[in-house]
Amino acid sequence: MKTLVKTLAAAALIAVSTFAMAAEGPGSKSAKANVNLSTADFALEHYVAVTTEGESAGVEQLFAEDFSQNIQASNVQSYSREAVVKSLKKQKGEQLNCEVSTQIIEESADYMVAKVTMKFENFSKVDLVTLVREGSNWKVSTSINSYK
Repeated sequence: MKTLVKTLAAAALIAVSTFAMAAEGPGSKSAKANVNLSTADFALEHYVAVTTEGESAGVEQLFAEDFSQNIQASNVQSYSREAVVKSLKKQKGEQLNCEVSTQIIEESADYMVAKVTMKFENFSKVDLVTLVREGSNWKVSTSINSYK
């Protein structure tokens, strides 16, 4: 009887662990990577890595739920959080050939505005990024891009 109980318990344990692994799905651990966004500087540094170096860990964690991106051109283009996250995930591992500089424009205990300049060979992209504190983490809430 004890052998039967042990066999059934082992089978149940194997079944439960198999279902748990299947529920996670392939690659879900990397998608849920936890990135340190405890300071505005860490969040800004991660934003630069995501947008210019093809970093994909913590992309969803980086952007606020109400994030929006505006691109200033002949006509203003606006993108939602979902569209930007999807685009950045597709660029995983792609590194932009540009020089990057950052400048803090304004900073307080709960928000930061930074200017990220990306100098390419024939043009520059200027990205004004607003970061806000949400609980104990910092997140990017808006991004306004212009080209020169």
